[in-house]
Amino acid sequence: MLMPKRVKRRKQFRGSMTGKAMRGNTISHGEYGIVAMEPAWIKSNQIEAARIAMTRYIKRGGKVWIKIFPDKPVTTKPAETRMGSGKGSLEYWVAVVKPGRVMFEIAGVAEETAREALRLATHKLPVKCKIVSRADLEGGAGSEN
Repeated sequence: MLMPKRVKRRKQFRGSMTGKAMRGNTISHGEYGIVAMEPAWIKSNQIEAARIAMTRYIKRGGKVWIKIFPDKPVTTKPAETRMGSGKGSLEYWVAVVKPGRVMFEIAGVAEETAREALRLATHKLPVKCKIVSRADLEGGAGSEN
């Protein structure tokens, strides 16, 4: 499972997920990618499940890049605990994903193979996703300016 090696503080505020992704919204390494369509917290085990689904399908061909990292700790209090007595203990790590964020990239395989591998990975993620190619995002970015 992905998690930071060390952190400055053990517990964090929840924060907000408003707005669109300002960074990480282009395909920088591969040819095809998965773009998030809605905001969410993605757990480290969900990222790992998506990675495994992709690499299994492409059978050691091509290369996969994971563009998100779970660096936010999420705490929960034990079941049947009364209110008060401080913040709960750390349960899992999440990556904060905003709409427009490219989460995974893939290259070195045929287009049909890449799209099917990414489709399998989207089923493992808790957000609505869209599969895009490098040309799709470059064309979209150029027309806005």
